Amino acid sequence: MHKLAATRGSIRYLATSYRSRLNLGIRSLSTFDKHREVFDAFNITKSNNKGVYDGDWKGSGEVVASYNPVNNEVIAEVITGNTADLNNTFEKVAEAQKIWREIPAPKRGHVLLTMRDALVKNIEPLGKLVALEMGKILPEGIGEVQEYIDILEYAVGLSRMLQGSIIPSERVGHMMFETWNPVGTVGIISAFNFPVAVYGWNCAIALVTGNATIWKPAPSTPLVSLAVTKLISQALKDHNLPPELCSLVTGGTDVGKAMTADKRAHIISFTGSTNIGREVGKVVQGRFGKSILELGGNNAIIVTDDCNIDLAARAILFAAVGTAGQRCTTTRRLIVHESVYDTLMEKLQKAYKQVKIGDPLDAGVLCGPLHTQDAVEIYKNALESVKKEGGSILTGGQVITDGPLGHGNFVEPTITRVTPDMKVVQNESFVPILHTMTYKTMDEAIAINNGVAQGLSSSMFTNDPAKIFKWIGPSGSDCGIINVNIPTNGAEIGGAFGGEKETGGGRESGSDSWKQYCRRGTW
Repeated sequence: MHKLAATRGSIRYLATSYRSRLNLGIRSLSTFDKHREVFDAFNITKSNNKGVYDGDWKGSGEVVASYNPVNNEVIAEVITGNTADLNNTFEKVAEAQKIWREIPAPKRGHVLLTMRDALVKNIEPLGKLVALEMGKILPEGIGEVQEYIDILEYAVGLSRMLQGSIIPSERVGHMMFETWNPVGTVGIISAFNFPVAVYGWNCAIALVTGNATIWKPAPSTPLVSLAVTKLISQALKDHNLPPELCSLVTGGTDVGKAMTADKRAHIISFTGSTNIGREVGKVVQGRFGKSILELGGNNAIIVTDDCNIDLAARAILFAAVGTAGQRCTTTRRLIVHESVYDTLMEKLQKAYKQVKIGDPLDAGVLCGPLHTQDAVEIYKNALESVKKEGGSILTGGQVITDGPLGHGNFVEPTITRVTPDMKVVQNESFVPILHTMTYKTMDEAIAINNGVAQGLSSSMFTNDPAKIFKWIGPSGSDCGIINVNIPTNGAEIGGAFGGEKETGGGRESGSDSWKQYCRRGTW
């Protein structure tokens, strides 16, 4: 009797499994065919896309599906790489870098300009691919490609400005010089939320300083990485340079761990969670390599009693809701003077109710889906923690399970009322939840801002110059990014991007961040 029941169960399982695979194929057709012009622009097919590039396209690892977070349909499949592919790529990249490092920096700039032009030409389809695969709204997807364009323009200028120093010597008739030279190979491990820009920030500066790169993208955004690699590899070919200078190895944890541990990756630039970043830092330091860590945020905005409340409300809305709360610079905590709290909450709750949630490719949508179903569970668990610790939900708080959005990863942007000491406030959840709290004095507000383990971005809204100077001074914010009267999210490429404490201490993009990609020599 038990054997018969087990047999029937197996038959039901096989039938269900077959139907699931059949339906999966149908869904793949619907998503891919609807946006075929995007995939055709980058020669991406529904299957058999090779996920390793070392001058040639290949892949020896698992076949991985890319999902559309709007409906959890399969978009396309990629044959990823494995550790053997990575090992071979390291060898080819090292040889290519020997050629690249001897090219004068201004001539490297000419190559980066060609890359820039390729991105400009393809900004629309690439931005749309970002929206499809990651889930951010189309204007943000296009804006992310623009960030790569901007950093390439910056790097072109930098190619004629890379400078060392002349230092007075104690010895008669001598001078000391300080020089900056490339380190070799930069391993770039990027996150899902900025599948173009994070790679772009690192690749552009690594290249202009004479390095080669190997890119290990997030496992859930392989299609974007294929598209970007195809554009920049062609730019290298146009200059008769080895295209493996910018290599790609998609894959899972095994590839990431192998890259992190390999001494041939002279620098590891890692963007991701604090927990994983802590382990990456230990491994790289253990082999005396260099790491650039961009980790958790848990960013806060302070709203004073003298600020423009309407200005603050508009900024807070997009800072907390944009990208469905999945930016590393998203506002997680709102620290409001007790005298203006009720007024601000009234404005914010009204604004939140007007936020259009939906397909990121639809006009007027401000909040798209979360990237994965796991993120939906994180959202639910975070709100349960708020309730258990005595906090309350002021607006939002629901997973959308009905209607046309019911098959996707959609949630309502949420505002909570909490206290700074609650455990749920101490770490970011990477979902659109804004924790609000009050303060009485400026010292208390700054202490709340600084009272978490992370230190990426922060902002204060005030019209008082004295408060501004305290905020940006030694007794103010302890974050890497300190804003005034603008939100926490976003950053200009001309400044160094990064944070302190458990955010990792790394700096990317502008200012003198380029020095992190070099070895210093004094002679």
